Amino acid sequence: MSSSKGTAIVTGAAQGIGRAIALRLADDGFDVALNDISVKLEQLETLAAEIKQKGRQSSTHVGDVSQEEDVKRMITQVAELHEGVDVMVANAGIIHRRVPMTEFSVEEWDQVMNVNARGVFLCYKYAGLQMIKQGRGGRIIGASSINGKQARPDREAYSASKFAVRGLTQSAAQEFGPHAITVNAYAPGAIDTPMMASFVEDPAAYRETRKNRSPLKKIGVPEDMASLVSFLASKESRFITGQTISINGGLFFD
Repeated sequence: MSSSKGTAIVTGAAQGIGRAIALRLADDGFDVALNDISVKLEQLETLAAEIKQKGRQSSTHVGDVSQEEDVKRMITQVAELHEGVDVMVANAGIIHRRVPMTEFSVEEWDQVMNVNARGVFLCYKYAGLQMIKQGRGGRIIGASSINGKQARPDREAYSASKFAVRGLTQSAAQEFGPHAITVNAYAPGAIDTPMMASFVEDPAAYRETRKNRSPLKKIGVPEDMASLVSFLASKESRFITGQTISINGGLFFD
């Protein structure tokens, strides 16, 4: 086994974008710690086995990123098992049913904001503390969205939560920069994932609509996100921080 580039944590790693990111970072030479909720433990364990087959170390950490104690425990466990944390990818997120704001419940609002915004905040905070303690810099990367650049009707909580990630990313970049820690986020457009299929009535029609809107006439795949995260996690991205980078096939231009 070649020497590791360090250890990366990927939250929401059981499927879709998180899974692709974890595999790509393993290919890049990182040991990868995997997080998701308890009902996805079997998927996490399968992914960990795949990563080990690539010659990298991997571990699974069940927990809810919206719960402070879960995040603190995860960071502590990873730091002890893998001798530190070098990359944090705060990828975990949920989306809600399409419904007008006038019909959207406070409970649903809180659930989405807790995972998508509070969860990213907690991952940024505790990964940042660990990286500062280590004194060797690091990379913190969060998940925003095309809806964090341009809000959509019937997506009030999701849009607000993904706008929040942009603000968190900018603040954290300024606070952690003196410690050689960069903080960036990715803003996916339409990506062909299980989560995308779960929130539209006709996934095939949705894919076709999104393809037609893109100048590339394509819909994204999880590996597209993984390629961007691979760069943001690398030494080559050392002069990029505080950015939320659109990766949407040209659905709109920043």
